[in-house]
Amino acid sequence: MRVIRYRLNQVKLGIDESINVLPRRIAAKHGKGQKNPLKIFDVEIIRESIDARRKSDIKKVYTVDFSSDVKLDLPEAPDMGYKQVEAGTEVMERRPVIVGFGPCGMFCALILAERGYRPLVLERGYAMEDRIREVKAFWEKGILNPECNVQFGEGGAGTFSDGKLTTGIKDPRIRKVLEEFVEAGANEDILYKQKPHIGTDVLRQVVKNIRLKVERLGGEIRFDARVNHLNVEEGHVTGLMVQTGYQLINTEADNVVLAIGHSSRDTLRSLVETGVEMKQKPFSIGVRVEHPQEMVDKAQYGAAAGDEHLPHATYQLAHHCKDGRGVYTFCMCPGGEVIVASSESGHVVTNGMSFRSRNSGTANSGLLVDVRTEDFGSDAPLAGVEFQEKYEAMAYKNGGGRYKAPKTTWGEFRDGKDQAAAVIECLPEFAVTDIREAMPELGKKLRGFDDDAAVFTAVETRSSSPVRIVRDENFESTAIKGLYPAGEGAGYAGGITSSACDGIKIAEELIGRYSPYEGK
Repeated sequence: MRVIRYRLNQVKLGIDESINVLPRRIAAKHGKGQKNPLKIFDVEIIRESIDARRKSDIKKVYTVDFSSDVKLDLPEAPDMGYKQVEAGTEVMERRPVIVGFGPCGMFCALILAERGYRPLVLERGYAMEDRIREVKAFWEKGILNPECNVQFGEGGAGTFSDGKLTTGIKDPRIRKVLEEFVEAGANEDILYKQKPHIGTDVLRQVVKNIRLKVERLGGEIRFDARVNHLNVEEGHVTGLMVQTGYQLINTEADNVVLAIGHSSRDTLRSLVETGVEMKQKPFSIGVRVEHPQEMVDKAQYGAAAGDEHLPHATYQLAHHCKDGRGVYTFCMCPGGEVIVASSESGHVVTNGMSFRSRNSGTANSGLLVDVRTEDFGSDAPLAGVEFQEKYEAMAYKNGGGRYKAPKTTWGEFRDGKDQAAAVIECLPEFAVTDIREAMPELGKKLRGFDDDAAVFTAVETRSSSPVRIVRDENFESTAIKGLYPAGEGAGYAGGITSSACDGIKIAEELIGRYSPYEGK
C-alpha cells in the first residue's frame, strides 16, 4: 500500500511530557484493531497551543501530520507548500520598484527576486547596523532622526517590536512567510506555536539575512532613499523623485509598489497632492498598560505558574462599552518593555517590545479604544492622521520634551489624581470615559488586570493606519495605473504576517502579468 500522510488534531500531552511520546501516543490510539503494531513515521508538529481552562490539569494540545502505510480513518494532510503563479508574457520594460523595506516590501521583493524580476527597493531609513545606532541614540539621549528611527529603516516598524507573528487572517502564504523567517535564522518553533514570536534581538539578524538573500537573487536595496514625489503622466506612474542625502534623483518606473508603512505621513501628503485616491479608515487610540508578568502567569495558570514547561502567559481581552465603542488589548508583550517609538519631531507615540527570552519580568499591551471616522472632525482623507498627531504632540509636551512618555497608574487615572492629568490630556474624552468603564470589567476576566498599580503610558495611536489607499481587484490604484498600494500603511494589513502576505499578493500580480525582467 502507498504511504499516506495524515493530519490529526487535538493530541493532548501533559505540560511536562516530551513531544517524543507523540508517535507512541498516536499509534496506541489509532492502531487499535490492527493485526500488527501501527507504524507511523515523519511526525511533524503543525500547531501547539496551551489549554489552561482547567488550571489543575493544564495541557499542551497538538495538531500533527504523520505518515503511515496503513489506511486509517483520518483526513489526509493538506499540501502546505507555496504555490507559485505562472509568469505572464507582457514584457517588463523597467524593473519593479518597491517603496519601503518593512515586512510587506521585503516579501514582495523576495518573491519577485526568486522569480527573476530583479526588484529595486527604496527604503528611507538605514541598514540594520546604522539603524540600531540611531535608535539607541534616540532612547538614550533623546536625539530623533526623522529619517531613521523605530518606524523607518530596514525591517520596518516590526523590527523594534516583539516580532509577533500572530494574525487573524487565513492565507496559505503564511507558511511561506514563516519558512523564510526560519531559513533566515528564526527559531523553528514559529512554524507551529499558537502565538509565534521571533524576538526583537533575533529579528534584526533575520531581516538582514532576508535582505542579503534578495540581493543574491538579483534584487537591489537602496537605503537612505526617501521618495519625495510620484511622477505621473496621463494617469500612469512614470517614476519617482528620490531624496538620497542632499541629492534628488529621478528614478524611472512603470510599476511601483507602495509599502510605506503606517507612519510615512509626509509620503501620504505627497500622494494626496498627486491625486492618489484615499479614504478615511477607523483606527484606535489608547495607552500601554503594564503589569508584573508573575501576576499574568498566576491569573492564567493558577498553581502551575512558573513551571519551566510553560511559556509566560499572554492575554487578549475586550469589553463592549455603553457608548457602543470597544476597548481591547492589542499587541501583548509578555516579558517585554514599553518603548517610545516616535518618527516625527515633537511627537511621542508608544509601543511594546520584547526579546526572544521574554525575561524582563513585566507584561505590557496596548489598551485601545475604537476611533470612528466621524471623530476626525473633517472629511479630508488625512484627517485621521491629523487626529493622531494632535494627541502625539500633547504626549510630547506632557512628557516634558526630549521624547519622554507621560505615565500614571490605573488608580490615579481612574480617580483623576496625581500624575493622571498628563496622560488623560493625551486622549480624547471618549477614550478616557471608556477606559474607566472597561478596566473593572477586564479585571473580572483577568484577575489583577485592574490593580491600582498597573502603569499607563501615553499615547498609543499606531495600531493601524487611519487611511486606506484605494485599489482595484488587481491591487492597482484606482487613480494611477502602475501604482500598487500595499500593506499596513495602505490600509490592507495589520502586523508583520498579514503585511508580508499582502506583499506576496502584489508580487504574484506582477508575475502573472509580466515575464521576468531582462534589462540592465
